[in-house]
Amino acid sequence: MFLKKFKLGFGAALLAAVLASNLAYAQEKSVAITAIVEHPALDSVRDGVIEALEKNGYIKGKNLELDYQSAQGNTGTAAQIARQFIGDKPDVIVAIATPSAQAVVAATKQIPVVYSAVTDPVAAQLVSTVEASGSNVTGVSDVLELEKQVDLIRRVVPDAKKVGMVYNPGEANSAVVVKRLHELLPKEGMELIEAAAPRSVDVGSAARSLIGKVDVIYTNTDNNVVSAYEALVKVGNEADIPLIASDTDSVKRGAIAALGINYKDLGIQTGEIVVRILKGENPGTIPSQTSSKLELYVNPAAAKNQGIELSEELLKSAAVVVE
Repeated sequence: MFLKKFKLGFGAALLAAVLASNLAYAQEKSVAITAIVEHPALDSVRDGVIEALEKNGYIKGKNLELDYQSAQGNTGTAAQIARQFIGDKPDVIVAIATPSAQAVVAATKQIPVVYSAVTDPVAAQLVSTVEASGSNVTGVSDVLELEKQVDLIRRVVPDAKKVGMVYNPGEANSAVVVKRLHELLPKEGMELIEAAAPRSVDVGSAARSLIGKVDVIYTNTDNNVVSAYEALVKVGNEADIPLIASDTDSVKRGAIAALGINYKDLGIQTGEIVVRILKGENPGTIPSQTSSKLELYVNPAAAKNQGIELSEELLKSAAVVVE
């Protein structure tokens, strides 16, 4: 009798263990994250995505398989990572920045893709519309109102006539910004002077080509430029050319000012979309999103290094004054 009860008890325990194991397996999800390059803004997006996943109960090593890879600024590597991820068949691929998002979207029409830190997803051909796309792609744009960026240039350098911009012509989000600035600046009595930097190593020489030609240098969230921002700062400090950015982390690295998005918040916003997809939503039914939460960062020491005195009004309006 005791032996029979033991066998029944053991069988019930074994069944419970198998059911628990199957349940855990069913709940386990996989997310693959790729970025075109590592720099503070894009790293903050990645960290925000992971934070959102954890907040919603998806923990790496517990019920979440998480893979992160950077393309180190190389579009060929971005394509290789995309192919690898697609072969791994994760539940969701998160692609940070335009080149990585383009590589992933070009390689799969089945696996859900959530892009982040992409200025213009339609121009980059990630989605056909910022409304629900009906495809396997959705995400969060870091598009900025360029009118506000032009206003910031005026507030920092009131007499500026010629605005320089170092950028990668091959990066779709930068090309969109350049085109728009060519339209906007003349209305403010200003002119855009371009300097191409197809690679990160070209940023310093592109900036030097602007010496004597511009009154200020503005940079968008171009990944080549942001990843090598110190080279731009060196030129700005040596030639007394004020630097204004749209990436707030660049202010900590030597820009005078930036009116930009908090990229950690952008990552959290992206991660919340990932969670919705992991819980069963179709990415094609989720409209692309943007962030309207802007923060002004200023760096008085950088202003002094670049021959500019910041107004009290600008300093008082800043969310963060970098010391």
